[in-house]
Amino acid sequence: MQQTKLGMPVVSEAPSVVRPAMKQKSGLRRFFIAVRPYLMIAPAMVVFALFLIYPIFYMVYLSFFDWNMIGEMKFIGVQNYTNMFSDSDFWQVLGNSIYYMVMVVILEMALSLLLAAYLNKNTRVNQILQTIAFTPYITSMVSVAFIWMWMMDSDYGLLNYFLSFFGVDPIGWLSDPKVAMNALVLVSVWKGLGYNTIIIISAMQAVPGYLYEAAALDKTPKWKSFYKITLPMISPSIFFLALMNIISALKVFETVNIMTKGGPMNSTNTLVYNIYQYGFQYFKIGYASALGVALMVVIGIFTLIYFKVLSKRVYYSN
Repeated sequence: MQQTKLGMPVVSEAPSVVRPAMKQKSGLRRFFIAVRPYLMIAPAMVVFALFLIYPIFYMVYLSFFDWNMIGEMKFIGVQNYTNMFSDSDFWQVLGNSIYYMVMVVILEMALSLLLAAYLNKNTRVNQILQTIAFTPYITSMVSVAFIWMWMMDSDYGLLNYFLSFFGVDPIGWLSDPKVAMNALVLVSVWKGLGYNTIIIISAMQAVPGYLYEAAALDKTPKWKSFYKITLPMISPSIFFLALMNIISALKVFETVNIMTKGGPMNSTNTLVYNIYQYGFQYFKIGYASALGVALMVVIGIFTLIYFKVLSKRVYYSN
């Protein structure tokens, strides 16, 4: 014990002693806190890897083999890709897929914007019309396809029946190679129009009202307010919808499978349906896998181009 100058005793502090058990417990706690987020997402990551990542790598692996699902797998290198790029049918199918995608995306986005602008006001009539417009989206694609097949029948279809009143000759909606793909586009646009419209209406109703009030004080025309205020404010929703429509259109299968089977004269055949043909009709699994890789690359290219060109035009509010 020491004394100060005034004679008061000073008790020196004992050095702090940390028990090894406490240190170990603190270390385990820090480890658990660091690992806990990864443990929580582990089930989702396992499912993601098992049903998405693994099939992609296995598809790429199969594309280097000649296999009919029964016999022995024969390694042939890049022969499937060589055959694919030298096949004129592949380029026709690729052109069909791109044409279908471009037409569906442009028509769906344009018509959805117009319909959303018309139904934007929160009235009873508009609510009923929104429900009617959304109904095709929640209807089974099989039901939709069969209804449109009946309506587009060359001899007894409802569309040709109405056109006959105007003196128009019957149209082979699903039997004419020049018309069939446009008929599929019409069906897809009709089915997806309601979903896009509802999303855009929700985005429009979230636009702050004071922006329109300021535009009204400046006596800005409505069309200019729509172009200068509405479109920039709803651009994130439009960006999302267009991207989803691009991917969905490139993966179209049900419409083609039910309505045309890729015909007539291969005019409505798409990449996904072509994969189905070679994989489950011709049992050429290696070639079908090569087509799957080509589809994946095409979707990736269009997605990258889309982000590169339009992502900077999207308005993000702080």
